[in-house]
Amino acid sequence: MEPLVKVTGVVAPLDRMNVDTDQIIPKQFLKRIERTGFGEFLFFDWRYLEDGSLNPDFELNQPHLKDTNILLAGQNFGSGSSREHAPWALREYGFRVIIAPSFADIFYNNCFKNSILPIVLPEADVKELFEKTAAKKGYSLTVDLPTQSISDGEGLDIGFDIDPFKKKTLLEGLDDISLTLRSEDSVEKYEKEMAGKRAWAIPSQPH
Repeated sequence: MEPLVKVTGVVAPLDRMNVDTDQIIPKQFLKRIERTGFGEFLFFDWRYLEDGSLNPDFELNQPHLKDTNILLAGQNFGSGSSREHAPWALREYGFRVIIAPSFADIFYNNCFKNSILPIVLPEADVKELFEKTAAKKGYSLTVDLPTQSISDGEGLDIGFDIDPFKKKTLLEGLDDISLTLRSEDSVEKYEKEMAGKRAWAIPSQPH
């Protein structure tokens, strides 16, 4: 997994509450078993018109947001089903940071497993950021994970909280598999010990 240390980019404002995982990546696109191929379908029902062309009225289709990597959202982002395809789609599209007043728990935890930093800020701070994005096209932020700070180079400096272990996994690019592999020697040692103590549990080999 790609480490995340510092992210600077234009902020994409999605001022909508209760954006659920079916809106993030609709169910008809969940047939793939790989983690790739979902970015083009992110926010599909909002991004595209019936003829397949881009919807010019959708927030993220504005030209200056083409290569954005920071998403600003409303309350309860990522609610609904627990599909991990939602952070897959967001990550493949290019988002590394999502800022919102609150997230659905499962979605929040899935973000860390996919090199995305979800940041919870007070509603007043989120409202201020929405106002700044509306006032200035191309408004950008720098999110610094080591110092747990958000700044815009124009006087804004906001701190944010994060679980120390989750912070470590992002900084070092660790997912569940890589964390397990760090203990590979201990796992092998345990398996050998159990093989000796519980030989009766090991299926016999056919002759």
